[in-house]
Amino acid sequence: MKLYSTLNKDIKANFTEAVINGIPPGGGLYMPAALPKLRGDFYKSHRNSSLPEIALEISTILIGDEIPEAQLKSIIFDNITFDAPLKELEKNKFVLELFHGPTLAFKDFGAKFMAGVLSYFTRNSNRETIVLVATSGDTGSAVANGFLGKEGIKVVLLYPSGKVSKIQEQQLTTIGGNVTALEIDGTFDDCQRLVKEAFADSQLNSTLSLSSANSINIARLIPQSFYYHYAYSKLEDKGLPVVFSVPSGNLGNITAGLFAKEMGLPARKFIAAVNANNIVPEYLRTSVFTSKPSVATLSNAMDVGNPSNFQRIFELFKNDYPAIKSLIYSKSYSDSETLNGIKEVLDLYDYTIDPHGAVGYLAMKDFLNEQHESLVSVILETAHPAKFYDTVISATGKDFDIPGSLTNSLNKKKHSIKMAADFNHLRDFLKKFE
Repeated sequence: MKLYSTLNKDIKANFTEAVINGIPPGGGLYMPAALPKLRGDFYKSHRNSSLPEIALEISTILIGDEIPEAQLKSIIFDNITFDAPLKELEKNKFVLELFHGPTLAFKDFGAKFMAGVLSYFTRNSNRETIVLVATSGDTGSAVANGFLGKEGIKVVLLYPSGKVSKIQEQQLTTIGGNVTALEIDGTFDDCQRLVKEAFADSQLNSTLSLSSANSINIARLIPQSFYYHYAYSKLEDKGLPVVFSVPSGNLGNITAGLFAKEMGLPARKFIAAVNANNIVPEYLRTSVFTSKPSVATLSNAMDVGNPSNFQRIFELFKNDYPAIKSLIYSKSYSDSETLNGIKEVLDLYDYTIDPHGAVGYLAMKDFLNEQHESLVSVILETAHPAKFYDTVISATGKDFDIPGSLTNSLNKKKHSIKMAADFNHLRDFLKKFE
């Protein structure tokens, strides 16, 4: 797999280098030079395949010989041990449940795969690898779980103080082992900025082996494309166009879907469903990308004011605004609308959905109301509703069970290091690993 920097096309890397480095020298993101096409009978032939079986063929096509077939198969079958089932709300309207991994969020797909890949690439390194992660909620715990106990790797999580749910914070701060949680006095955008500044600090990188496990790392996006292909393989026989509604923050999830589309996924449309952080709908309205300070909402994993993966979307479409607008639909929703959406899904379909999925549901509902053709709709449910227990209860007034893994984390003692949103403090902390 050949990649280049979105800021400087002369900077190139193979998949191994891109995974280990996280981001290119000088900033930007690693972008595939080309995405290979799937064979014409791919979905028909995989109609009865498991998710790991589809994942293995996709990753083999993308990665090539950089990981031997036996090792790649082991990475996938050892790490993607959970399903992504489609639940039908009504005829041709589905929820793709992506919360059946160990931390009950879609980030488990990318984190577990990346942990396996990075461990393989660094197995003979004589220096520890420090994995830096900025999280708005679910990424941190997924990455920490994926890398927990991995030899030669330490994980440093940066999360915005007071801006994640209680359960999410407990998951982030009670893992221990080779994982440290930094509680940043700021927003997710501050956390993301600090991570990028660490990678841009040449002196720091001369003494430390830094890598990132955010969706800025290409190894996070590849496995997130698996479940788009998997879902379509189960819907292909319906003979109708398929639309995916994706709760969107840093745009890694929808970018993975767009990569899948480039490889041959016959998706008609992608919906970037967003909360009050309405960067995408404003871009589609004006053709101008404008970042802004993030706003705290009930769907906190989407509280991103400067989504990094827009760089990859621009590259994929060669900055062709009409082409982007023709494939992506986007709309934003307030917290009150989100609460109404949670209640409506329960009332209409007897299905409990989390705040992020509720935003995806609302955007899909509005999109379908504007259409005049039969479609199959798929709403990505990115987290278990119990991770937002208080919000869901306040919306529905009805209690529901909390999985045991979440209950266990609530009973553990929180361990975090509070830190100002100042890179000097992060640099001093990271120097302890030298």
